Amino acid sequence: MAIQYRSIPFMRYRHVVIGISATIVFLALVLLGVRGLNYGLDFTGGTQVSLHYSGVPSLEEVRTTLTDNGYPKHEVVNMGNDQEVMVRVQDSGNDAGAGGEAQDAEQVSTQTAGHVLEILKGATDLEVEVTGSSYVSSQVGQEMKELGILGGLLSLFMIMMFIAFRFQFKFSVGAVVALTHDMILTLGFFALTRMTFDLTVMAAVLAVTGYSLNETIVVSDRIRENLRVLRGVEPMEIIDISITQTMARSIITASLVVMVLLALLLVGGEAVHGFSAAMLVGVFFGTTSSIYVTANMLLYLKISRQDLLVPVKKQEELDALP
Repeated sequence: MAIQYRSIPFMRYRHVVIGISATIVFLALVLLGVRGLNYGLDFTGGTQVSLHYSGVPSLEEVRTTLTDNGYPKHEVVNMGNDQEVMVRVQDSGNDAGAGGEAQDAEQVSTQTAGHVLEILKGATDLEVEVTGSSYVSSQVGQEMKELGILGGLLSLFMIMMFIAFRFQFKFSVGAVVALTHDMILTLGFFALTRMTFDLTVMAAVLAVTGYSLNETIVVSDRIRENLRVLRGVEPMEIIDISITQTMARSIITASLVVMVLLALLLVGGEAVHGFSAAMLVGVFFGTTSSIYVTANMLLYLKISRQDLLVPVKKQEELDALP
């Protein structure tokens, strides 16, 4: 009598889910191509101004003042203590010279620092003074973008090589497709919402690959184990059994991570807002992709027990051994 294994029929709906995923990925790529990302000052360049207040200013009021006076792209954070404020803004037309004469970037940056000080002084009763200012070149941001893309591609290649060596080549294809799926959808979310994409968000996108990879390896390891020990069971059913066995662990892990990220998103402040939003999106898609994208790729590649068997040496090879 055949042994009955308890499982949830995840793969019964795999064509529907993969169709939805493919559609969303396509739309994300269209958004990235048409609208692009709303790059922050880390990539576009601008002016950084260090300010000292005689009292404790409201950072939210500082941000509102900058927005109302022609600096919609800005970053405002405390440095060291509540009276030290670092402001980064993108240079605007308010800082151009009379007659529209061309000026070099450093001159424009100096004028930007003076204008920022002027408008912030007018918006508070506290004394404000500049303790330092510097120019951030957009060329540096371009190099960061290129290095980020290169780092992402290199990480995917190294992950593929590791999983192919540790598991099997078909598992590595499924893992890389799932990771690419998660990264595209996370970037598509930022293209859709027009949230600022800065270095913290780029770090979150790369961190998403780590979370998604961990989920994928947990599921893949159980699939590999069950493929070896379960006899007379179809690969599709083995995948359902394996996902069911790891489901409790995945739910607990994702729930704990989501609780922490929600706390960062709601009360962590503007500095970590983009990071926590990117991680939340990535955790959701990373958990679903480890179930449907990775498993679907294994079925499309016709994974079987024979793929995991150690090759048997021929008699001639055995005789040749010392």
